[in-house]
Amino acid sequence: MDLENVPPEGNATLGGHRKAMYARDRDGRIGAVASAGWEVEEIVTRQAVDELERLAAEALAGVRAGTASPLAYHMYRARMDDTLLAQVTGLWRWRVRRHLRPEVFRTLSPALLTRYAAALGMDVEQLTHIPPP
Repeated sequence: MDLENVPPEGNATLGGHRKAMYARDRDGRIGAVASAGWEVEEIVTRQAVDELERLAAEALAGVRAGTASPLAYHMYRARMDDTLLAQVTGLWRWRVRRHLRPEVFRTLSPALLTRYAAALGMDVEQLTHIPPP
């Protein structure tokens, strides 16, 4: 992208912050340029966030119905999916997916719960509970 093509539109999902984008100047050198983002990026980001919020709501309903573990709700609330949570925790994806089942989640060791809690930025007490209705 050329320096004069850096989008000046702004992106509400950035919360007023700016981000670095790489652009080529008139001499052909590539460097970082501060940008407020662009509208297309905001639309796509908002769609992704809306989808994760929908999945979190479904997971919360599943936890309350006894068909999902609290890990499922907290994972989506933290804007993660099973693949990302597996990468952050260093666990195999199949293990994370298994731990989304309530009967398996209840048997997790304190060490594994601590690992999940750290990855999600919370303590074990918060991880094992969901917000009241």
